[in-house]
Amino acid sequence: MTFYRRRLPHFYNHDQPVFLTWCLHGSLPPNRTFPRAVLTSGEAFAALDRLLDEARTGPFYLKQPVIAALVVAAIHHACDALKHYTLHAYAVMPNHVHMLVSPQVPLPTLTKTLKTFTARRANALLGRTGNPFSQEESYDRLVRDQREFDRIHTYIENNPVRPGLVREPNEYRWSSAECDQDVAGGPDVRPAIL
Repeated sequence: MTFYRRRLPHFYNHDQPVFLTWCLHGSLPPNRTFPRAVLTSGEAFAALDRLLDEARTGPFYLKQPVIAALVVAAIHHACDALKHYTLHAYAVMPNHVHMLVSPQVPLPTLTKTLKTFTARRANALLGRTGNPFSQEESYDRLVRDQREFDRIHTYIENNPVRPGLVREPNEYRWSSAECDQDVAGGPDVRPAIL
């Protein structure tokens, strides 16, 4: 198991599934606090994700089809061409991205490649060159067993339903639920988790 730290601690193993989330710079509410003694880290994440889903202010660049398509293409490119991970699920929301992957490269390399590439291209398309696009820090969680893997997979693909962007997961154009099972990394590539 590898460990590294920025503001948050990060753990990863090659080939062990990881739940990744990152959001657009400036999309997190400024005065967000969660009582640590009351919420588990998973509950705090879910509360923060609800804030992102329900946000009415802040940047929503990923809502623009050309930007969302760019991020989806980068997700698939890093999987298929660069072989940085096995892709199991993803959702590109208006202000954040969720992914369930099994890394084949160090997690910092994986996130830096995706975030740097998408930031440069998106900022160029938006005429914002030189401005931060994504939050510097990402959230990640090692998936511990098959039950957790299935729960996270469902959570990601249902993420567009919760804020009312679509009625059914497969209606959302910017997620693995919309894609063909082979392309999205459906059940045939789900890992055997220890």
